[in-house]
Amino acid sequence: MSGLSRRNHDAESELEKKLQQRRTVDYFTPVGKYMITKNVYNRRRRRALPIGSIRPAASYVTDLPPSLISSPSIVDLSSKFVHISTNKSKHAIHAVKWTPDARRVLVSSYSGEFTLWNGLTFNFESIMQAHDVPIFSLEYSHSGKWLLSGDMSGCIKFWQPNFNNVNILSKAHENTVGELAFSPNDSKFLSCSDDQTLKVWDFSTATEECTLKGHHWDVKGCDWHSSLGLVVSGSKDNLVKLWDPRDGTCITTLHDFKHTVSKTVFQKGGNERLLAACSRDHSTRIFDLRMLRAVSVIKSDKETDLTSLAWHPIHSTMLSIGGYDGSLSHYDVSKTADIEAFSRTAPKSELNSDKTSGSVSKSGGGNVPDYLLNTYVNRGAPIVSDAWHSIPYAHDRAIYTMEYHPLGHMLCTAGADKSMRFWCRARPGDEAGFNDAAHLGAAAANVAKVDDAREVSGTESRADLGDATEGSVLPGFSIPGFS
Repeated sequence: MSGLSRRNHDAESELEKKLQQRRTVDYFTPVGKYMITKNVYNRRRRRALPIGSIRPAASYVTDLPPSLISSPSIVDLSSKFVHISTNKSKHAIHAVKWTPDARRVLVSSYSGEFTLWNGLTFNFESIMQAHDVPIFSLEYSHSGKWLLSGDMSGCIKFWQPNFNNVNILSKAHENTVGELAFSPNDSKFLSCSDDQTLKVWDFSTATEECTLKGHHWDVKGCDWHSSLGLVVSGSKDNLVKLWDPRDGTCITTLHDFKHTVSKTVFQKGGNERLLAACSRDHSTRIFDLRMLRAVSVIKSDKETDLTSLAWHPIHSTMLSIGGYDGSLSHYDVSKTADIEAFSRTAPKSELNSDKTSGSVSKSGGGNVPDYLLNTYVNRGAPIVSDAWHSIPYAHDRAIYTMEYHPLGHMLCTAGADKSMRFWCRARPGDEAGFNDAAHLGAAAANVAKVDDAREVSGTESRADLGDATEGSVLPGFSIPGFS
């Protein structure tokens, strides 16, 4: 082999090694097909064409519709790992947001940088130095015309969608700005900080309107209701407070948690009357704003601190929760407590509670059944411990933030492992969909890959042996029934 041919051979071998499959999640095809199916009518029957059923086979991936309210919620679970994105200079990520056009993902890092990633092919697009200190919060306005960012020094910056900085509130807070939220009409915005306060600001004049005081420790999360004059906050003092943003008064305080409240988010769809809050006491509680009490309690099966959560934008009862150990779980919160049934099955004469000691016992002596005791202690709220779907190794470390795509077909998570990961819906009949490192762990996933490779090689060898056997038979001399 000559030197030129050897160099060409080496170049081809290096090219083969570097070639990798680039994954992409194209939502244009299912959306376009759904629009055509719904708008093309059958003239004879005078009704829209049926959307077509999906069966557990790979060929039915073309019939997978976009996330719809009419379709079962479990179909739209973001359970399939798609891609991992990391910067060259790796830092912890505390906030991610989809851009208003839903084509890109904006990531803020501990180094104070903005990084923009493509949401279709997941490739890097741009990076810029936005703050001099770590960024902990991001929020787009509902109109998509403005962006707010808050950092560790208490500074809040105003940005246009093209990342043109137009205003700076250098002393908005005395400590880290943990979270930001816009009012429904974008005229006001809310900020919470580790200085134990929340502040309501006028967006057009960038002036403070009122300060919400009442927490006794760092305020970790806040949210502004999408249709009500209501603001929620969660703090390190284990309290969840509901506020009136017009006069800054505290409406009520919820004392259900026993540790730091990490995140508080109002329901974004449906009747918008639910509030989800997760805590470091290994629980997430769903509150009904009409009763101001918990209607469901989600207990982590791994006994880990819960650090982030997100409502699904299409299915209003689907909730995704991230843990400190890097696990990701999806839950259905549509099942609420039947208070009347509980009162019938557990009358007042059956349970006696000692207010001084907090113990619960039966009037006739003996221990109270576990299910009855749990329901009594949680004031009728059912305890949910089994997730719809759980990804135990979604991240290597804590998940600090997560954000759903506006269409609901993809979920973006990021955290302390200095990486951002994309998750999408599983394909129909994908047998190897859950045999990856996110579900099994790195070691078990490698073993599964080796087993799959052996199975494939064994199948190919048997097929080659069958072809050789068939080729050895002379034409016209085959035995009927054995050929």
